Amino acid sequence: MKTVHDFSVRMTNGEVKSLKEYEGKPLIIVNTASKCGLTPQFQGLQELYDTYKDRGLEILGFPCDQFNNQEFDNIEETTQFCQLNYGVTFPIFAKVDVNGDKADPLFTYLKEQKKGLLSKNIKWNFTKFLVDQNGQVIERYAPTTEPEKMKHDVEKLLS
Repeated sequence: MKTVHDFSVRMTNGEVKSLKEYEGKPLIIVNTASKCGLTPQFQGLQELYDTYKDRGLEILGFPCDQFNNQEFDNIEETTQFCQLNYGVTFPIFAKVDVNGDKADPLFTYLKEQKKGLLSKNIKWNFTKFLVDQNGQVIERYAPTTEPEKMKHDVEKLLS
């Protein structure tokens, strides 16, 4: 049976990273955007990361420009923006598509595991997926779900 750990993703420097490196850790995987009304969620995600990283939580951010072009063209601008404006220290990966023919295989898999309200497509930036230590997708959260509302589910995985 396939899990999140079977995928590899591209880092901002172009290198490929296997998600096997995250075996044994719960993950929040999120498609992000730097110029979106929901961009302040970076702060809430960073707060979750700060609170739970010592207990194993990892947050993986994937910039996406598919929703009203709300991401910088240059990935360096994206990472600097996240660090300077929101103090982001969790990993930000290379820009991806989350829907359509060019969707990143990881996001195709995530959507198959947990469909949205009306369809499996991701509707907007900051759709969040909670993944357990074994790489199984546990929950999908709507873009408008504030990261702090995920605390209880994260704590359940860490207990």
